[in-house]
Amino acid sequence: MSVNTNQPAAAQSLRILLSEQALQQYGTQIGEALGGAFVPVVVPSGQGTNDAPGLDADIAFVSRDVTGLSTKHEILPATRRFYDAMLASPGLRWAHTHSAGADRVVFGELRARGVAVTTSSGANAGVVAQTALAGVLALARHFPQMLAAQRESRWAPLIGSGLPRDLAGQTATIVGWGPIGQWLGRLLQVLGLNVIVVRQGAVPAGPGYETVTFDAVRDVLPRTDWLLLACPLTAQTRGLVDAAALALLPAGARLVNVSRGEVVDEGALIEALRGGRLAGAYLDVFAHEPLPADSPLWTLPNVIATPHSAGFSDGNAGRVAGIFLDNLRRWYVGEGLRNLVA
Repeated sequence: MSVNTNQPAAAQSLRILLSEQALQQYGTQIGEALGGAFVPVVVPSGQGTNDAPGLDADIAFVSRDVTGLSTKHEILPATRRFYDAMLASPGLRWAHTHSAGADRVVFGELRARGVAVTTSSGANAGVVAQTALAGVLALARHFPQMLAAQRESRWAPLIGSGLPRDLAGQTATIVGWGPIGQWLGRLLQVLGLNVIVVRQGAVPAGPGYETVTFDAVRDVLPRTDWLLLACPLTAQTRGLVDAAALALLPAGARLVNVSRGEVVDEGALIEALRGGRLAGAYLDVFAHEPLPADSPLWTLPNVIATPHSAGFSDGNAGRVAGIFLDNLRRWYVGEGLRNLVA
């Protein structure tokens, strides 16, 4: 596959596919980034691409409002219309997405035909790391247990049910060392945890971090109290945490997943949680989203489940737009794009 990401284009002729909301919010800034006017291409509301013949664009900006409540498994009509518009644009050369990853099928299809795809990796990293830390703290302090007692109006001090372990001195293994993993590492070190980093290469993650590659992840699991997943979904990470990996964790270990649901064998995870081998889990992502109503993960007493919301914050849209606008300037002057999916 050949992708040309260093081709300047005249602003007056550059066609950008974007939502009506994104045009209203960022149209002026887009024009400024290009040194003049541009041609906005907006998918007609309530219509498909068959109702808008000749729709074509050079660039697509997939802002958060385009995705809406769609997931990568269940795509709602408004999102599908935008995706179809990208796929039907013969002149499309580059698509930028609001998400940190590009594992949705549509981006694979675009890349297969030579379209450059960039992500907004880093835009919500701090927010996701804070949410993951909240999951760690809630599990460490037995919040699921105490919240269950609250719902029953039952006074149940922890002194009567087993005291929580001090976090300081425990070991956390962070799988993935992108912006989210790096934020998490700093936060966990402040709390006194020993941090092991699992990353693609063997280059040390920094002072105070033990570093191993993905190939050696199972070597560190027997001494991992907290397994935190912050990696992208790739052929190497899909199913990385399976039954055998979970069995290597010490009794009482906990898992936090803010990466992708497919990194974990969900059936094996449920069994480990039911059997008590795994003391608890905070899960923001799942093998299928939305999580089916009959999934045991909704009701297991040692699980905190949230609807893929770890990265939501009112400042994210502005940060995503900033990354897109910076890339737009780079495209216009022929520089390499940030966060280009290889």
